[in-house]
Amino acid sequence: MHAKRQISIIISTYNAPKWLEKTLAGYQIQTYRDFEIVVADDGSGQETKAVVDKFCANSAIPVQHIWHKDTGFQKTTILNKALVACNGAYVIMSDGDCIPRKDFVEQHVKYRKRGYFLSGGYHKLPMPTSEAIKIEDILQERCFEKKWLYSQGMPKSFRNIKITAKGFKANILNTLTPTKPTWNGHNASAWKNDIFAINGFDERMQYGGEDREMGERLVNYGIKGKQIRYSAICLHLEHARGYVNEKALAINNAIRSATKTNKTVKSPFGIKRQG
Repeated sequence: MHAKRQISIIISTYNAPKWLEKTLAGYQIQTYRDFEIVVADDGSGQETKAVVDKFCANSAIPVQHIWHKDTGFQKTTILNKALVACNGAYVIMSDGDCIPRKDFVEQHVKYRKRGYFLSGGYHKLPMPTSEAIKIEDILQERCFEKKWLYSQGMPKSFRNIKITAKGFKANILNTLTPTKPTWNGHNASAWKNDIFAINGFDERMQYGGEDREMGERLVNYGIKGKQIRYSAICLHLEHARGYVNEKALAINNAIRSATKTNKTVKSPFGIKRQG
């Protein structure tokens, strides 16, 4: 029986077991350890279950595998189920294709504050580099060394500063960035009671801005966004996006527009259905 943890980390996944295995490995070497992992699984097959089971067998980190039947892209629904399952008072959300740097959880814990949500960053890797990263490269932290990444096909760019920026340098970059703090599904965190106050994710929404919409309702509720995109970093592994759907995007845009216009706080299609 695991002791209750302060932090719950929700990791969303769907039929990407190799990427999920790499992502979970990143949580093995975190400097801050008082957390549980809640895998929000949108209907993956047995390979994903095997990855989670293997991780549980070899790790002291408590893990919950929240799964539902595959009925198409229902990420918002499985995320709400994962939120209900969380034991921690503070929730960090990321994706199963995002390897966290070893101080990822520590940075979210360091900057958490009542009345705020945190907006973290990610660094996109090309497919050859994504495939080249082995579990050992994660555990030995090689995959966060620019020189090593260059040797594995990552192109040189000023954006690569994200990978290694820490401390004072990261704080300066967080302040200078023109990007507004938004709720990003790959890297964001908030107090669980604030997320429940707005009724979680709108389950009518499929791919395209569904995370941002929840963040916009947090803002309508009075929660401010804080930018930590250079402090809390994860490496985003490349993948195909077969779930992009123009009709769903149009529906999502209409919902986001209504949220903005009406200053919606609670979604009637969230964790608890209303009416």
